[in-house]
Amino acid sequence: MSTPIHRVVVVGASTAGLSTAESLRRGGHRGEIALIGDEPSPPYSRPPLLNQVLRGDWSPERAQLRSADELTALRLELRVGTTATGLDLDAREVSLSDGSTTDYDALVIATGVRPRVLPGVDGVSGVHSLRTLEDALNFRKRLVPRSRLVVVGAGLLGTEAAALARSEGVDVCVVEPASAPLAGLVGDQAGAVVAAAHREHGVDLRTSTGVASILSVDRRATGVWLSDGTTLSADTVLVAIGSRPNVEWLRGSGIVLDDGVVCDRFCSAAPGVWAAGDVAQWQHPVLRAPVRVEHRANAAAQGALVASNILAEGALTPFESVPHYWSEQYDLRIDVHGHLAGHDECHVLELDPESRRFLAVYRRGEHLTGVAGINIAPRVLRPWRTALSAATTWRSVLHGG
Repeated sequence: MSTPIHRVVVVGASTAGLSTAESLRRGGHRGEIALIGDEPSPPYSRPPLLNQVLRGDWSPERAQLRSADELTALRLELRVGTTATGLDLDAREVSLSDGSTTDYDALVIATGVRPRVLPGVDGVSGVHSLRTLEDALNFRKRLVPRSRLVVVGAGLLGTEAAALARSEGVDVCVVEPASAPLAGLVGDQAGAVVAAAHREHGVDLRTSTGVASILSVDRRATGVWLSDGTTLSADTVLVAIGSRPNVEWLRGSGIVLDDGVVCDRFCSAAPGVWAAGDVAQWQHPVLRAPVRVEHRANAAAQGALVASNILAEGALTPFESVPHYWSEQYDLRIDVHGHLAGHDECHVLELDPESRRFLAVYRRGEHLTGVAGINIAPRVLRPWRTALSAATTWRSVLHGG
């Protein structure tokens, strides 16, 4: 007989954590729910930070996921500004930065990720990352027309930030060690389409080179020295070179860590312990690969699934939702379905640089694992998403059977 679940502790108070808490209440959980977050703000949504908040279209308060009254109605033990520092699996206790501990019957790890940083920039003003509300507000102050911005990294975050900065009249240079923007995700051909759009809008795009160091005077950033020997002047440097899962507090606890918290297909990391959102690396039952996804829609769905499994009295439900994320830059709409990272092969179905249309499918092993489109209508992408959900073989993709 399973142990009754009275107290659920959710570490991480963003989309995945709040989704878990709300889904527990909707599912009938009447016991205690502790929602613990390391930021001082109530739970807020991160995607609007790069668009509505940075553009000044939204006040920071509009990014909050729920109002104070809605949070009160959930009957949460909400502890913001508090960081988890350790986990004792045997005692079922989480240690916190204020010196206290909190016990649990079920624990949900939803601690998300943090930006990777360049060495030697700690304490240098003018060097920014984009992850938190504070990051967004600080970076927004730097978007001054004709000021000089160097973006380090041409992934989704870096290219979106570059497009936004150009719309604000900022002089932008993007530095990327790969041969094209987004090349590591969607490949060189799609990356060339994205590169053309950025160059047309005035971005100085430097590919196949990296950053040797950030130049500064009196601890203020003045430029970037590239690995090819070039020096770029800058008033602001945005570092967008990926992220690291927030798992350090779990080291030595017995939780298996790799690229995040390692989970089974049900999002279980250990007896009584679950993970959801950006920090969770789960074995995807359809894509046949360990997957970790950094996107709000995935975090919300995964939090809801974890809550359902915590409350389940019978068989657990695997998390088999096919990831979907997108980016809008200038006149480009980039859609990705499935899991493209580490793909073995990319098969291009459509490529028209003039109209900036691109469609390709991707495989890992013997199965279709992803599809990417640029300016492709949803009705065209929809059957491919269905094929992903059906675990379609690569042979079927190429030969129809």
